[in-house]
Amino acid sequence: MTSRKHRLSSGTVVTIFATCLFLWGFQPQAWADGATAAKPLELRNIMQDLGRNMQAITGAISQENWALVAQLAPKVAAHPEPPVTEKMRILAYLGTDAAKFRGFDEKTHEAAHAMEQVAERGDGRAVIQSFARVQESCLGCHQGFRKSLVEHFYGTR
Repeated sequence: MTSRKHRLSSGTVVTIFATCLFLWGFQPQAWADGATAAKPLELRNIMQDLGRNMQAITGAISQENWALVAQLAPKVAAHPEPPVTEKMRILAYLGTDAAKFRGFDEKTHEAAHAMEQVAERGDGRAVIQSFARVQESCLGCHQGFRKSLVEHFYGTR
């Protein structure tokens, strides 16, 4: 009599195979349709939203509309994250640089939260200083990662 505890059923093998394909980013529908263009990452949409919010904050600062800055800053501080599978793909690609990538994100969160607090107090000088810290964090991340992420996930240079 053969012991079954060391054998994998065909259903288990299929499940493992499907999970691996999913985690590696295999997209059966795109493959079946012959599509070759990379599907945009949710990270791109998040970055575009952040860009719009940062532009709106710039406008609010120029008008000294601290209430609007306080309203917009949390949209930067608590921006959405990519779906878990996408985040795993990004962090796997970044490897040892993932901590640096996350560090820029954390600095952005902290500076945007500080900007909200000082805007609520109407402290324009502190708002501008906090905004500069947000921008510095964004710039550092973009200079360190944007080009390689775009090349890797979209195949463009």
